Amino acid sequence: MMDAAALALAGLTASAFLSATLLPGNSELALAAYLYKWPDWLWPALLAATLANAAGSVSSLWLGRLAPKKALSPRLARWFERFGPATLLLAWVPLIGDALPLAAGWLRLPLLPSVLWLTVGKGLRYGAIALTLQTLVR
Repeated sequence: MMDAAALALAGLTASAFLSATLLPGNSELALAAYLYKWPDWLWPALLAATLANAAGSVSSLWLGRLAPKKALSPRLARWFERFGPATLLLAWVPLIGDALPLAAGWLRLPLLPSVLWLTVGKGLRYGAIALTLQTLVR
């Protein structure tokens, strides 16, 4: 039988994946609660949350690739032309974060750089949350 920490880690993983899709969710709160209860599981929790959240965004990126290509607003098009896949470093930002992978897919940005930038951004966000929590708890 699974122990409570491993079972909760599975829940954190599911929360992180679903929160990166168009479904509402708050994986940051799930990560904070998990690390509050099991601080010794820091690295597995960060890895699971980061990879699951990135995978959720990649699913949105694929959905964007399936959509018929249309013109973006000039402002958004310039943004993507200027920064390309690095724009996805901001895919964790509330409100715009869910739309960025969709737009990147829609624009057919290169897949590997897009996935790498998504993953880095999400890892930095979860790392900042974990560091903040550790600072507050001490």
